[in-house]
Amino acid sequence: MSAIQRIYYRLWEYYGPQGWWPAESVFEMMVGAILVQRTNWNNVEQALRRLTPYLTPEKIARMSIEELESAIRPSGFYRQKAKRLKAFVRWYKAYDYKPEKLRHAETDALRTELMGIHGIGAETANVLLLYAFDHPVFVVDAYARRIFARFGLDIPEKEPAFRIQVESECPLDTEGFKEFHALIVRHAKEHCKMKPICSGCPLLADCQQVGVT
Repeated sequence: MSAIQRIYYRLWEYYGPQGWWPAESVFEMMVGAILVQRTNWNNVEQALRRLTPYLTPEKIARMSIEELESAIRPSGFYRQKAKRLKAFVRWYKAYDYKPEKLRHAETDALRTELMGIHGIGAETANVLLLYAFDHPVFVVDAYARRIFARFGLDIPEKEPAFRIQVESECPLDTEGFKEFHALIVRHAKEHCKMKPICSGCPLLADCQQVGVT
């Protein structure tokens, strides 16, 4: 078993299934993935509540940019995010707003297409691939980098290389990668914080505690 697999299974045994992504619909999940950029989930939830009457791609497309900015204001950077949502919805219209049309697309090609949308980088693209379109990909984020680095793993700096390494050493299906990302987020918030709480950490037995003082 690889070190990355050990991380996955220990987090799973400790926390159990997380059932991510928290959303009432696939489109709400997509919107949340864009709104969560550079903010915390509490702010996203506030914005989603205000956006509830408009949570379909057709309604977002019809909203004025000013109406959309006002609705998502609690998420922060609302002007930029309103433009990103509009750009995403324009792209999504080409697929008739149907996620099933993208579930059998070639993963790398779809990632490239998503990253061509204004304001969508690698992390958001991979979140959309995984949770909206059911492609088995690993989501590289700051939490994963922190946990893996402290554990003592030699992780590549570039996102594609890091993601490919994890997918190679810890091959999971779509549901497995959904859980892995959710477990990493939870662990980073409960134990492997900026100032870590190592007592009771499920990874402590093998963790090299790199950079922990």
